[in-house]
Parts: sequence; structure tokens; C-alpha cells
Amino acid sequence: MKNINFLFLLVFGLSLGLTSCEDFLEETVKDQVSVDYIYNSPAGLEVGVNALYNQMRYYNLPSGDNNDLWANVFFMVATDLGLHRTWNTPYGTGHNPQSFTGSKWIQGYKIIDRCSAIITAARSIQMDEAAKKRLVAQARVIRGELYLDLKQMYGGILIDTIPTTPQNINDPVEYKVASDADVYKLIDGDLDYAIANLPFKVDPGRYGQGVARHIRGKSALWQQDWAGAAAQFDAIINDGTHGLVNLIDVWGQNGNHKESLFTYQKDFLLGPSDDLAGGGGSWLSSVFTHRTYELNASELVQDVAYGGQALGWFYPNNYLKSLYDQTNDLRFKTYYYSDNYQDYKINVAGHPRFGQAITNPAIAAPNGNYRAWHWSLKKYHDTEKLPMTSNSYKDYMYYRLAETYLLASEAYHNLGNDTKALAYLNKVRRRGYTGNPESTVTTYDLTAWTLNNYLDESARELAFENNRWFLLKRLGLLVERQNLYFRSSPSGTISGEVQLKMTPVMVNMPIPQSQIDLMGKPAGFNVGY
Repeated sequence: MKNINFLFLLVFGLSLGLTSCEDFLEETVKDQVSVDYIYNSPAGLEVGVNALYNQMRYYNLPSGDNNDLWANVFFMVATDLGLHRTWNTPYGTGHNPQSFTGSKWIQGYKIIDRCSAIITAARSIQMDEAAKKRLVAQARVIRGELYLDLKQMYGGILIDTIPTTPQNINDPVEYKVASDADVYKLIDGDLDYAIANLPFKVDPGRYGQGVARHIRGKSALWQQDWAGAAAQFDAIINDGTHGLVNLIDVWGQNGNHKESLFTYQKDFLLGPSDDLAGGGGSWLSSVFTHRTYELNASELVQDVAYGGQALGWFYPNNYLKSLYDQTNDLRFKTYYYSDNYQDYKINVAGHPRFGQAITNPAIAAPNGNYRAWHWSLKKYHDTEKLPMTSNSYKDYMYYRLAETYLLASEAYHNLGNDTKALAYLNKVRRRGYTGNPESTVTTYDLTAWTLNNYLDESARELAFENNRWFLLKRLGLLVERQNLYFRSSPSGTISGEVQLKMTPVMVNMPIPQSQIDLMGKPAGFNVGY
């Protein structure tokens, strides 16, 4: 039985048009790789896996301004650490995540279907067995990752491992919410296969054993399998392939360093669109950056050192700022643009005060114009971004070892081993205060593992990296902490800053209504909406 055959329209319709099954079978593909080639030859299987990476890059790092970008930004910032200035309003009366986060459901199931097609087709392809297992393992990491992603976002989800084909598109359909046990069995089975068949050391832009174990550890945490999670994280840390790097290099221009478990690859020369190997230009580096050049046109022009062209949609909030020791924690000056106006120099050629500090922005922008001036995130800063554009082709580090250490710390605390839990927590913290990942300086070490200490350190290290929303939801704290600290300023000014209340139902995103309608409005989905 084909459980989600409506996805055929998403998978095949995008590339081949909404043809009939007969037309599909008779079509001669002249300008793209044929489906028969992908699913019936060793080289084709590799092409199919490469295509999965392209689709996942779009899923997590789409180009331009669209619902897919909005969906990713929502999960990065709509937490206790964020401030919203404009654009789609998270939470409150304007909260309508169907309009932007729904793309995660649609895109996620599309890619899952293609993963299943590759996994199924590989069984009958004659080729070197070890090479085949490595290709299948990559498809299974992606499928396991997506199912965990969807489970975290939507709560009640479908599971299906039968790829859509012209032969089964008209099979009877049954839409039902999968049990937690069945979802995690599928996730863990895929990831365990990948762990057994992938090496730790892989080329940039490829899934290796490190990222497979990292995701598997996250799955274990959701299931409160603390020992299982600790074992996965320890295996990554102890292998030695991955390691923390100097603080200045974590979010530097090279995202393919030792700390990266996985980095999405971008290359303007091989792009510049999402369906090409290089990918399209991402706006992520502009989303969190203020437009200093709007403070005073006689003093500032766009400068890549200050972020270049910017959007200023979302910012870190005052609660996050309060968590930093601004004098001693080097992350405060490394992960963020300065909010001290004296650090910004007049750069208009011929200005009599060229190179000196700009005029106090409180004078240049009365009432704190957030679009032009606010404490801003620098993690996605791109020193090679071209002038007058928000498009960035910088590689995007998506999973990194610092998060592995922090999650391992949580796992060991729940196992009753706070000595190990603190060792892992302070490993990250010492790097934050000294810049050196191998520092043995204990001056700033935490001496007690508490939930607040853990959450605060996680915030300082991982803010706006697509993990906070999921961490708080897993711990049952998302609503409470969002209502305490998330802020919105629709007017874009200090005086216009308000709280937006989140209700308990909002911990699950709503499935797009178009998909609910196609499924015939089955029970158990979109509960509370």
C-alpha cells in the first residue's frame, strides 16, 4: 500500500510536469539524467545521492527570499533568545506558521520519497558492495535526519518507506499518525545502518559517521535514552577526526574545518541557482545584521566589514546579551557585531573625519531605529559577499562538535555523572573565554551542573544555529521561556518592543492545509489548530 502517494505530485511534478502515468513512461528525457539511469546503474545511484545533497541544501539553506527561507529562520530565532523586527510575526495574534513553516513538511517528504527510491533501487544494482553500502548509508542518514526533523516540528507525522512510482500512484491510501515507537524505530534503524557503513573522515559536503552519530544521539535524547546518547557522542569525541578549533575560526570564512560535522557547500562559479552544484545565493548573512549605512549617509556606505547589504529582520535580544560576561567571554565580540558606535568608522571617501568613529547613532537614529542599529549576529558574516546584494555563497556549517559536547554533557548529567557532564560543558566554556580549544585554564569553569547553567552555556555558544527551539521543546520549556524572553518590535524601535505570547499548541507546527485537504482531513493531525 502507498501511504502518501499525493507526494508524487511534488516529486515528479516539479521536474517532469503533471503528465499522466502513460506519458511519464513514454517520455524520452533529453535534457536531464533519466530516472532509469539513476535507479538502475552504479553511476546513476551516485548521481541520485548527489541530488539528495542538493535538495537538502535547499531544505536548510535556500536561496533568495521565500517561504523556505522564512521556515528556516523561524526555527533559528523564534525562541527565548530572539527579537523580531519585521516580516512574518512568530507567535501572538499574527502567528500563522502555515504560511511559512509548512514548506518543511512539503520539502521534507519530497526528499524522503527520493531517499526511499534510492535505498530500494540499490538492492538490485550490481556493483561493488562496499561502495553501494556507502551510498545507501548516505541516503539513510538523510531519511533518518528528516524524519527526526519532522517529528520535532510537527509532533504527529506519517511514515512511509515505499517510493512513489507511476505503478503505485493509484494504490489505496491510508493516512494515519504513526506511533512514536514506529517513528523512532525507523529513524534509529536508518542511522544505525549509516554508522556501520560510513567512515568518520569524508570529503567536505558529505555525511560521515560523525554526523550520523550526532543525529542518532539526538534521537536517543528525545527518547530519554541517556546511555545511548552518551555512547554516540563519546564515539565522535574520542575518535579524533573532529575537534574544537580556535574561537576565531569557528565562524570564519572556511566552514570546512575540524569542528564541522557537516557543512553545506556553496560555490558561485558552479551556481548560481539551487538546482546547480554551486547553489544559489543565501540571504542568511543579511537576515540578522543591522543596516549601519542607514544611520547617516554622509558618514557610512555599505561595507562588507559591517555586513554589507543587510536586512535586519531578527536580532539577538537583551536577555541573551545579559548571559554574557561581556568583558571576559570572547564569544561576545567574536559571534556578534559590536553595538559600540565608536567601533564603526566613517568610510565615505573625502569625509573630513574619514577613519574616525561615526556620530553617536542615538543622535542619527532617534528612538533606536532597529533596522539601522541593533546588537547583531555575526556568525554568518561573509567577507566575500559582493556589494549591494544580500546573496552570500559562503559555505554553511550546519552541525558542529561544540553542540556534541554540550549534548553529551546533558546525557551524562542524566546518568548521574556530573563530573563528566561538567568536563564536557567546561571544555566548550574554556574555549569561549580563552579562544583556545585546548585551554586548561579553570578560572571561569562552572562548578555545578544545573539545568539553567546548561541552558545558559548552550545559548552563549549555539545561539541562532537552528537548535535552541528544538532543545527547549524537548525539555518542555519552549512555551515558558519564549513567553518570558522573546520580544517583538513591529515598529522597529525601542519604544515599540512588546511581548508576544505563545500558547501550548504552538509547540507543534501546523501541517499545510493543502496537504490536509489532499489527505482527506484525517484525524490526529494539526491537533489544536
